[in-house]
Amino acid sequence: MRLCTTLLALTFLCGTAVFAEQDPTTPVAQRMTTAAQNYLASLSDSQKSVGVMSFDDPQRVDWTNVPKRHRKGIQLRDMSIPQRELCHKLLEASLSADGYAKAVQIMVLEFNLHEGEKHLTNGHLRDPERYFLTIFGTPEMTGTWGYSFEGHHLSLNFVIKDGVVIGDSPSFWGANPAIVSLFVDKGPEVGVRTLTVEEQTAFDLVNSLNIAQQAKAIVAATAPKDYRNVGKSNPPSAPEEGLSAEEMTDEQRAILQTLLNGYVGHLADPVAAERLREIEKAGIENIRFAWLGATEPGIGHSYRVQGPTFVLELVNDQVGIDGKKANHIHSVWRSLGRDFGFNTAAK
Repeated sequence: MRLCTTLLALTFLCGTAVFAEQDPTTPVAQRMTTAAQNYLASLSDSQKSVGVMSFDDPQRVDWTNVPKRHRKGIQLRDMSIPQRELCHKLLEASLSADGYAKAVQIMVLEFNLHEGEKHLTNGHLRDPERYFLTIFGTPEMTGTWGYSFEGHHLSLNFVIKDGVVIGDSPSFWGANPAIVSLFVDKGPEVGVRTLTVEEQTAFDLVNSLNIAQQAKAIVAATAPKDYRNVGKSNPPSAPEEGLSAEEMTDEQRAILQTLLNGYVGHLADPVAAERLREIEKAGIENIRFAWLGATEPGIGHSYRVQGPTFVLELVNDQVGIDGKKANHIHSVWRSLGRDFGFNTAAK
């Protein structure tokens, strides 16, 4: 009887391990867990008191891209050089190569913002080292933990449960200037465009539509000032609007797919593949594309793409730091089943 019980227990444990290993996101979760453990091992007790919180801490869902004086976690500026490197290792483990490079470029754009706003009272908040890392819970391959990395124009939120990446949103990516027209010391070269796929692909899609399609897709003549539910823990709940993918041609659906790939492609490849699989399972034909504002660059414009599993928004209405109109992008991906690791029935 004891042997039988032992064998049953081993079978259960082995089955659990195999399940974790079979999940496509588990290798990513392992890299993220190891990177988080290495980072935590480098922290002093006083740093841990600031940079480590309970997974259930309400601050875990307190997020925003809006510049503010106080944020949770430890900022890059307060880390030693080795600690900064370990922080970046965690980002590299979580993102694709392109996603990581884009995240770094967004931070580098703070040099442009600092130069343009150094005379303002809060000009010091424009700082490429003013991005904060917070670990929630204990990074292990069993149990649940997560982290946030956040500052102006970048907010990343991840959750790992039992060796599976179950949450990777809200995911905010911004750029000011969206296209660099003036070079500043340490900033990107003139002509650099940070969110090219995210913006230009949508222009390609809206301008590929015929008159009847545009009549359905364009839902407002002017762009909103910002995306919906800024800083709120829940994604927008309004129903989908605009033109459905089912009403698009094959070529237009291919452009829509490129747009989705551009956003999901921020994530490490296995996680990105899983999110695309979920979108396809829910039905590409159920996705709607809505446009707001001008259909040409340099004038305020915005779009929303929404399906059964996600809401995606981009707004480019604000003047850029270089004074050019509509040269300041805010884009955000919200999961309807995974934000902050909640309601993971989408899996």
